[in-house]
Amino acid sequence: MSEKRKSVWITGANSGIGKSITHHFSNNDICCIASARRKDALTKMKEEISKDSSNIELFPHDVSNTCNIELFPLDVSDTSEISKVSKKILKNFDVECLINNAGITSFTSAENSSTEEIKQIIQTNLIGAIEVVQSLIPHFKKRGGGIIINILSVAAKKTFENSSLYSASKAGLLAYSNVLREEVRKYNIKVINVLPGATRTPIWSLEMLNEYASQMMSPEDIAKIIYELYCIDYDLVPEEITLRPMKGDL
Repeated sequence: MSEKRKSVWITGANSGIGKSITHHFSNNDICCIASARRKDALTKMKEEISKDSSNIELFPHDVSNTCNIELFPLDVSDTSEISKVSKKILKNFDVECLINNAGITSFTSAENSSTEEIKQIIQTNLIGAIEVVQSLIPHFKKRGGGIIINILSVAAKKTFENSSLYSASKAGLLAYSNVLREEVRKYNIKVINVLPGATRTPIWSLEMLNEYASQMMSPEDIAKIIYELYCIDYDLVPEEITLRPMKGDL
């Protein structure tokens, strides 16, 4: 175990908050295991981060940090794929932190949500996230501890119209994680739930971004908070963090 490189596994790493987290962690010399459904999107993300990293003051003469991103394509809605990819990762890396970020949504009324939408959102945001966590718990117990950071949403607690499925999936993961935390405390496993409000990511339509982007939080600022939570190395766990734009919810 000690011969393997300590790493952080980030799902949904190709865009939005996940991409910013990957960028921030890799620039701080953290080995990032980056997962998302599409390999081409992951490759593009890594190339963009590598290009940006070569120009920042943190590494003015050394761009070796660009090698800190390892790509492991994964569709978290595919149960069998989660098991296979997790085994590949753990064979080569000592994962010390999981950042559960992958997620999808639709802005449809509860009445008009299709069966396909229901299945896709619940399977990805809730079932997939849970199964990624389960794939790592034996590993965390064996290594003597670990960190699970779930990127949820204020929609897990606050009511927003046309977000019933998304809210249900995030509220379900919140409840699951709260129970999980009590079960794994004795193994030195921290479970942290982060509930962001409106953030400038591709989850929003171009129309919404054009109108409201200035009122939203930046994914880069969210990533900085996630990094600070990861860096806590003393005997406490920030169980739940809510992040909202200064002007409040949209």
